Parts: sequence; structure tokens; C-alpha cells
Amino acid sequence: MSRNGSETTLRRVGIVSKPGREDIPGLITSVVSWLGGRGIEVEYDLVTAAYLRRSAGFDREKLPPGLDLLIVLGGDGTLLSAARGVGRSQTPILAVNLGGLGFMMTTGPDELLPQLERVVAGDYTTSCRSVLSTEIVRNGVSLGPRNALNDIVINKAAVARLMLLDAYIDRELVSSYRADGMIISTPTGSTAYSLSAGGPVIYPSVSAICLTPICPHTLTNRPLVLPDAATIEVVIRGGDKDSYLTIDGQVGLELRLNDRIRTRLADYCVHIIQPDRLRFFEVLRSKMKWG
Repeated sequence: MSRNGSETTLRRVGIVSKPGREDIPGLITSVVSWLGGRGIEVEYDLVTAAYLRRSAGFDREKLPPGLDLLIVLGGDGTLLSAARGVGRSQTPILAVNLGGLGFMMTTGPDELLPQLERVVAGDYTTSCRSVLSTEIVRNGVSLGPRNALNDIVINKAAVARLMLLDAYIDRELVSSYRADGMIISTPTGSTAYSLSAGGPVIYPSVSAICLTPICPHTLTNRPLVLPDAATIEVVIRGGDKDSYLTIDGQVGLELRLNDRIRTRLADYCVHIIQPDRLRFFEVLRSKMKWG
């Protein structure tokens, strides 16, 4: 999505904030004053409303309809939860990093108001980030779907026993794995848990899905980069009785023996506003200390 050179009209803006930050109330007050001075209506999530000592606010995973922009104040975790709320609405996200790694956060607090000026003027572009859609198929019944911007993780609660997993791509058996679990990630999520488990870094605009085993018992079981049209199925064949499916590291669902976790790319993407000066490899060098 691009708005370069064409003036846009912001009527309603939502703000989602990370809890427990002493620096956020002042930043919110400044942003609300700036928006109010331009006749722009502001909606608050429950955390932001609490900072402002207001009783009304929306659930960040159930955004109110009709927002023209969502401002996220915090880190990657705050952005991940907000992205699930944005869903297929196509609402662009202005992600403001307030400390920590903030790998997906594209704007600093000092740049927020100047970036808003550019958004109001229509002088901005967005990065379209692919989303995973997953469902648990249990006894022939679908439980889902659930969506993730980063990754879907299948893992066990205890460290005593390996999981036994069968992985299929478009109904073709890839391998039977003995491992601590499995990560299915988007290019955005390739720099998260998948990278820690030995997966590759995938450029954000590449149309791909990454399948990364966690500590596989067979060392020749390596991560796979798959086409974006692929449907991945992972079947729970054995292991500890307590195993879980985790969505973006935030939502956990209990798994059972013979559950099928079926995952594909969703039919929409999440639009994150991308400053012109920001470059992917610059982010890798600065955030991940490359070089």
C-alpha cells in the first residue's frame, strides 16, 4: 500500500499501548493533543484508557470498525497483539518503539509527530506483512482458525520426552520428526523464535513460509523454506501428554494425540507504515548487531 503524494484524510485514529511504562502517558497526551488540534477523533484500547484515567476503551484484539490508522506504542509483543485485532481490515499501523529490541517497530518516539504529519499528507508507504492462518483438526472437526503475524509453535510442556510429529506439505509426507517441537513462521517471524532454533532470515517481502524443527533428534532434519501457496499439516503422533499450540508467543491452545495442525497463509496481510529511510539490512545490523 502506498499513499505517496496523495493527501489522505484521517478521521478516526486508534491507540494501543504497552502497560507499565512511565513514559507512555506523556506521549499519549502529546499525540492526542496533536490529533485533536486537527479535528481527528481518537479511540483508546483499555491500557491506553487506563493511562488517561478513562473508563472506556476497546479490546486490542477486537478493534472498533472504521479506524483510519492504528498507533501502537510499545514493542514487538504489543504490535503482535494489535495486529491480530487489525485482521483483514487493512488499517495501517504506525509502530512506535519504546525500548527493547523492537525489531518490527519502525518509528521512535521522537519521530512520531513528524511521521504523523507525513501520514496526514499522504506521504507514506507501508510494508505488507503476510499472516498465517492455522486450525486444529480434532476428530474431523476444525477448531479455528487462529491467525499469527510471526509464528505458530507446536511444543511440549515438559523437557522429559521428545514429541513425535509427522509433517505434510500439500498432503505429501515430508518427514516424521522426533523433536522438542515445530515452528511455522512468516518472513516477519523468521527473525524471532525460528531464528533462535536455527532457521533462516527471510526478507519480509519474500512470499514464503518457514518450517523449523526445534532441537530435532536427527541432525539432518533442517529448516524448510516453502512457497506461499503451500498448506502445512503437522500431526501429533506421540510424546508428553501436555503439548501446546502457541500463536505469536501469546495465545496458547492445548493439543491432543492425533490432532492435525493445518496452516496456510491468510488471504490478507497486515500493513505497517515504513519510513523511507528505514532499510531491512540496516535494521539487522543495528538490532541484531550484525557486523
